[in-house]
Amino acid sequence: MGRAVITLATTKDVYVGMAFALARSFLYWNRDRDIDFHLVTDLDVDLPRDLSGIKVRRLARGELGIGFSPKLHLDRLAPADQTLFIDADCLCLGPLADVFDRFAGHGVSVFGEEVSTGHWFGDIEPLCARFAVPALPCFNGGVYYVEPGEKAAALYARARELEPHYDTIGLVRLRGRPNDEILVSIAMAEFRQVAIPDDGTVFACLEHYPLIHDLSVLDGICRMSNPARPHRLHDPKRPVGHAAPRRIAHFLNSYTDHWRYRTEILKLRLILAGRMPEILARSLAATSVALPGWSAEFAKDALRPMYRRMFGVRPIAPSKRI
Repeated sequence: MGRAVITLATTKDVYVGMAFALARSFLYWNRDRDIDFHLVTDLDVDLPRDLSGIKVRRLARGELGIGFSPKLHLDRLAPADQTLFIDADCLCLGPLADVFDRFAGHGVSVFGEEVSTGHWFGDIEPLCARFAVPALPCFNGGVYYVEPGEKAAALYARARELEPHYDTIGLVRLRGRPNDEILVSIAMAEFRQVAIPDDGTVFACLEHYPLIHDLSVLDGICRMSNPARPHRLHDPKRPVGHAAPRRIAHFLNSYTDHWRYRTEILKLRLILAGRMPEILARSLAATSVALPGWSAEFAKDALRPMYRRMFGVRPIAPSKRI
């Protein structure tokens, strides 16, 4: 069956648009590379004409659960000998063949690092003791690699077995729901599957690097950072640093509303769906989305101190993903 990329658009309609954007970015870079693209959904989805070549697997509504639970079934959903799961809120920045090459031979793997202390959806040291493992793979679940077979099936069965006991194990919920990452991490450790180290040059996410400096899917460019204090986007829980992923960028949480992300998905739609020349698509996206977005961001940054002195801090808007 070769190689395939798979993504999920379940529970919420908002994920369908993200999945279409991911599919277009995939096709822009990987159309002729013998890698199939599969969309798994339990929603009513009509493919745009430019995406008619991707494969759709339709599920009954809620068949795999809600929230993050569907990601605990990747062993059952994997359609190829080498399957790369990519979250719908990601964009491809280049050809993916070398990503498959890096993961080849691993039953289940991720981009991450092994940790034995600290806190990650729970206190790591007691978790390692409880499950008799020396360390846990720590990672962002925007990318999973699966080679279907007995090992992957047993590992994911173990992760699903742990899910009903999420709270009694002492794990911290994400958006009020059990998180797939820590469950898969425990199962990976028990089955001696390891994370593949990455320095942010292949895959990176805005969770770790909340400031976008530059983004162009058409040019394969993405530069992001966790800036130093006193920048308002500095994340004190993470080290100051930079990332420049060349293959996959993950726009989790509200970053799919960011003007840089919206600029890129418009360019892709104009080129692939609208068959617009690339130079015109770049120009239209720059004038209709990028320039207004940058201007609004600049104005907000300039006026934010005055606004907060007058009105205080605005409440965080509820996520469209919950």
